[in-house]
Amino acid sequence: MPVRARLCATVPASLPPEEGDVPELCGPPGRRLLVRRGDDALVVQALDDGFAPVGGPVRVPAPWPRRRGGYAVSPDAGLVVFAGVHAVRAVEPSGATRWEVRHGCWSGPCQEAHSSYDDYAGRDDHRYPKRGSAGFSADGKTVWAHVSGPLSTDGPGAQGYEEWLLLDAGDGRVLARADTLSAAEGSFHLPHPADPARMWLTIGEGQDGSPLRAGRFDGEELAVDHIDEDLALMSVSPSGARLMTVAHDQGALAVRDGRCLLLDGLEWDACVVPRHPGAEPGNDEVEAFWDWAGGFLDETTLICSTVESDEEWGEGRHWIVATTGGAGAPALVEYPVPVGTRGPTALGDGRWWTLSDAGDELLVWAREQPGE
Repeated sequence: MPVRARLCATVPASLPPEEGDVPELCGPPGRRLLVRRGDDALVVQALDDGFAPVGGPVRVPAPWPRRRGGYAVSPDAGLVVFAGVHAVRAVEPSGATRWEVRHGCWSGPCQEAHSSYDDYAGRDDHRYPKRGSAGFSADGKTVWAHVSGPLSTDGPGAQGYEEWLLLDAGDGRVLARADTLSAAEGSFHLPHPADPARMWLTIGEGQDGSPLRAGRFDGEELAVDHIDEDLALMSVSPSGARLMTVAHDQGALAVRDGRCLLLDGLEWDACVVPRHPGAEPGNDEVEAFWDWAGGFLDETTLICSTVESDEEWGEGRHWIVATTGGAGAPALVEYPVPVGTRGPTALGDGRWWTLSDAGDELLVWAREQPGE
């Protein structure tokens, strides 16, 4: 049975679509941030519980263009970490660099130790670099960074391989490091919502796989569990006890425990998704697959999508999946207005957001209740 979506709030993007990447809503309830990365700056806007602006937007100068790496914003918006091609740099809202950790180049076979972005800014062989990522711990005191080694402090002859660094957010000191045993095209971090010592790292290796790593810091050593080589982690539940994963081939969606073990058969093969209503009736090759999108609406409810596989036939579809009582069938989400061509992002408090068709607003949704 379909689920009707109710519009809760409309949040204008902090930069016009042509000037920045897709905006994001970050942070837990009570500390929501609207973030958008432009070429010259990252714009951060604090929001109240109703998603209205609190104060004015803050423009944090960016050290390199947006296509040259990712970013992470601290929970209090007091620091932005830019994960670039040659370095991880922490920038304060004033524009001052708090610290920088230089590492090996992410651009293909390059073995140079770059000291600045200007070293390679105009070089054709650095136009399409691979990339790592960074993420703040739940308390904002540490930064986890996936980098290409070696570090600039390792000295002559150091070997270059991909590493997971744990850094002090205050001064950039390397607290711990570990080999990720990966060959990334890109990656992203997902923190445990309550335990600052825990972090998950999903690494994309293109067609070769999707390694998933779980890290835990005991104050001295970084222990890394190599969970799987073909599994993408999409979301962590509000308690941190459950994980939502999508297989690398996008054929299976699953709910797992904190060790990534499948829970009570909670796995949904994409074949459970009905044919798209716009698909040709006699076409036997119509096949849905899960997007790398969605998350936990609450501890036991997921939102997910099949937009990528639907696009040939018409409007992309979003689905709500209840995990109580076993692996029930996904329920189609019905929206009162178009919601663009991207998958949904869960907020963990029963709501989720989508991007408007024009890309200039974020739409916050909840499930319509009986009688509304």
